[in-house]
Amino acid sequence: MRFYEFKTIKPIQPLTPSAVRMNALKQSKDRAAGALTAERDRQKQAKATERVQKAQQALAKARIN
Repeated sequence: MRFYEFKTIKPIQPLTPSAVRMNALKQSKDRAAGALTAERDRQKQAKATERVQKAQQALAKARIN
């Protein structure tokens, strides 16, 4: 590489206390949204599993009769 191809890295300024708080709130909001989505998916999966079990039990009863 040639010298003119190098770019100087600008230092990142530390965040202000209010910016740190905003970032923390955004991250907690994102975590809460992810947890909500995961819980909805878990409940859907549990309902589907329960439906499959009930269908299998009904099928087993029908075969016995």
